[in-house]
Parts: sequence; C-alpha cells; structure tokens
Amino acid sequence: MDLDSFVSGIVFGYLLVFARLGSAMLFMPAFGETQIPTTSRLAFALVLSLALYPIIPTPDRAPQEAGPMAIMLASEITVGLWIGLTGRVLLSAMQFAGGQIGQVTGLANAFGGNIGSFEGATLMATFLLIGAVALMFLLDIHHIILRALLDSYDIFPPGPLMLGDMAEQMVRVGGHSLYIGTAIAAPFFVMGVILNLGMGLANRMMPQLPVFFVGAPLLIIVGFLIFAAAAPSMFEYFLTDFVEWFGNLRFTTMP
Repeated sequence: MDLDSFVSGIVFGYLLVFARLGSAMLFMPAFGETQIPTTSRLAFALVLSLALYPIIPTPDRAPQEAGPMAIMLASEITVGLWIGLTGRVLLSAMQFAGGQIGQVTGLANAFGGNIGSFEGATLMATFLLIGAVALMFLLDIHHIILRALLDSYDIFPPGPLMLGDMAEQMVRVGGHSLYIGTAIAAPFFVMGVILNLGMGLANRMMPQLPVFFVGAPLLIIVGFLIFAAAAPSMFEYFLTDFVEWFGNLRFTTMP
C-alpha cells in the first residue's frame, strides 16, 4: 500500500465515523440541544470522532470512485440520524406528559421556552424536558449514550442498511414514547377525574355556586402539590426506561 492510499484510507475512515456520530449529535438528547452553541457541538463531534476512530471498524482503503464513496457516507449519515431521532422521540415523552399535565391542571396556556425542536411547549413540559436533560448529565447517563453510539457498529456495521427494520423500530419507539408519556401523566388523569367529578356534584347540589372560579384555583393548587410529590418518580421512570433502551441497545426487543 502506497502512502497516498494509506492517508486517503485514514481520512475517509474518519469521515465515515464523523458522518455517523456527528449526525447522531444533531438530535441526540443532552448533546443536541439548541441551547448549546453550534460551534461547541461541532467541535465535540469532531473530537469524539477522533477519539473513537481507532476502535471503530472502518474500511482500509477509500473507494476509488465518487459513487461508492457517496453511498457509504449517506449510509452512515442515515444510521446516525436514525439513532439521534429515536433518542429525541423518547425524550418527547416528557413533552407529551407535560402537555397532558397542563391540560388537566388548567395550565395549558402557560407556555414556556422552546426546548430543542419542540415548539409551543407548556410550562410543565418545559420543566420536565429541562429536568430530564439536566439529570442525564448529573447521573452520567451521557456516558451510556456515548457507549451506545460505539456499540451501534455491532448492530449496524458499515455497509447496506436495513431500512425496513429501521422504519419499523422507529414506529415502535414512537408508540413506546407515547406509552411513557401517558404513564408519567397517569396520576394527574386520576386527579382530574376525581376533582371534576366532585365539582360536578357540588354544582348539582348548589347551582348558584360559581364552580369555574372555585374549581380552577383548586385544580392548580392540587396539581402543583401532586407534581411536587410525583416529580422524582416521574423522572426516575423516564430515565430508567431511557437508560435501558440505550444501555442495552434493544433495537429489536422493545415491547
């Protein structure tokens, strides 16, 4: 192997690694947040690719033609985007849960700042999203994410893609995210049924009672109390499921 082929193989291998890891970092929870400057995210992806490049399987030689080279780069970008998007879809469970909590507690119109790609998030959803991202760094879950990116080469080695399986798993992740969000917001559904039933009975017993003016503050106060009591369990439930998915790379066994 001459020097030109050796150097071009190294450069092309690094580009393949950066194509997957950099694409994953675009949407990956904790790493792909819009609050992090773009230059910082790009620099981290470049350094991470350089650090992991020696232990990642890459072709020894770069393709001599532009067509195969473009196909390999496109495949790696597709895998990286798929991994990042699945993580983002799982994180969207917190936004869904926050939206449902806002509806039940009467805080649906209390909007918070947009986090990542989520537009029009309620105050509850913003709190849950920020809390989940902060706990990922606090509990070193970001190390598990980086390990999952490295382990992804065992499941998706460079080469032909399993697009059908990837699409199927994306649908499963979406359904699982909806399940997580519903489970997190379940205590508030119970609270809403009980309080609204009580206010309905009170209105039947005392028609002159302004139920809306009495019930709205009651819903907000009780909602905040339940939220304060249930928040630790809500974060624990979500992060446990998130760690299980990324830690074990259960792309094919998720219920």
